[in-house]
Amino acid sequence: MNARKIELGDADALVLFGATGDLAKKKLFPALYSMAVNDSLQCPVVGVASTKWNHEQFTAHALEAIKVAFPNPDPAILTRLDEELTLVVGNYEDSKLYEDLAAVLKDKQCPVIYLAIPPAFFGNVTQGLAKVGLTERCRLVVEKPFGRDLHSAIALQEVLETVLPEERIYRIDHYLGKESVEDILIFRFANSIWEPLWNHRYINSIQITMAEDFGVEGRGAFYDGVGAIRDVVQNHLLQVLALIAMEPPSDLTSKTMEDEKLKVFRAIAALKPENVVRGQYVGYLDEAGVAPGSTTETYAAATMFVDNWRWSGVPFYLRTGKNLEETTLEVIIEFKQPPRLLFAEGQEGAANLLRFRLGKSDGVDIELQAKSPGDHLKTEPVKLTVNFSAALGERQEAYERLLRAAMAGDHKRFTHIDSVLETWRIVEGVINNEPHLSPYFKGTWGPERADELPHHGWLEL
Repeated sequence: MNARKIELGDADALVLFGATGDLAKKKLFPALYSMAVNDSLQCPVVGVASTKWNHEQFTAHALEAIKVAFPNPDPAILTRLDEELTLVVGNYEDSKLYEDLAAVLKDKQCPVIYLAIPPAFFGNVTQGLAKVGLTERCRLVVEKPFGRDLHSAIALQEVLETVLPEERIYRIDHYLGKESVEDILIFRFANSIWEPLWNHRYINSIQITMAEDFGVEGRGAFYDGVGAIRDVVQNHLLQVLALIAMEPPSDLTSKTMEDEKLKVFRAIAALKPENVVRGQYVGYLDEAGVAPGSTTETYAAATMFVDNWRWSGVPFYLRTGKNLEETTLEVIIEFKQPPRLLFAEGQEGAANLLRFRLGKSDGVDIELQAKSPGDHLKTEPVKLTVNFSAALGERQEAYERLLRAAMAGDHKRFTHIDSVLETWRIVEGVINNEPHLSPYFKGTWGPERADELPHHGWLEL
């Protein structure tokens, strides 16, 4: 059966598989509330779950999740959401579930169906939707990870494309919904002062860090089957790398943007174990749900090169981990030092640094050299800082933006299958080999071995 291409308009229903799960509770219901506040939720919301709740239990759960995220919600908005929410209960492998869902959606022309469920269910669910005709008129949103490796991603795509064309599949990487991550594009391509410097002639290295100061938080059973490389490197960090390294797109359409990112991924060689450090924090094996003797990494650092004209010889250092010293998401661009250090007598020269802060307190820091006080001509670093939220106002949350984009049929903030397969190719040689794990203690920056990856260590600004 080949997927039929049809033109769809704005969504007239939003269906959430896994509506009683953790993702819906922490991210999706708060996003729905924000959309309702902004008057961008103009359709009913249908939850689908195997949890045997009635309507009152389901809506109470959803409204409680909203109150955690928004301590003083608008009562009128809550009442409206309570009226819009519906729950369909059943087993994902039972055909009756899909018949019941089709009955609820019988008058809808363009439902958006969001699979906030483990990837192992994606194939069965899409086949169930197809049997009742829903894939003929829906957009399908799938959570990461898309597969566990290159082989499983290809197999999953083959299942999906039998019932849906690529343009109606929306693969989530919530980093692409972050306004702070999109700031990279604006910073690079809306400010002409950077473009002449954005290449191997002026940049010495690039470091990308996504660190968390907490552990698996009761999700040991899930995390133990994933690990840091699958959970963060293959998707989040490589997507950020692509935005840093890509060529200027000719326009902002999803296809053009995807084409430029794809060129970056294709220029990155498959990782080799000697270019990767994997670690596991002391105490991980005592976490609930973690298998005895587990070799799942909770930390990963890697060196990559984008082998093209612009970035020839420039190392990209990526790292991520749990239970590290602090929670941060940042990119640090290290520029090359001047060819002659006129003012460095008796002191080491220091490179200019540019840092993108992509987390909660998003913004940009630039470290320059200035004259230190006194009669001598010596330098010391000074930092220029801009906080975007303070300057421009609060940002919208990623899931609100992603839901709105999927409902409008905008692919720009979602990943295409070609990029997904390329990023799996990049990490394939590492995730499927037996890892050498370096232990590290909670509250540190990970294994000491990882400090040897960058030439001058991990930079701070």
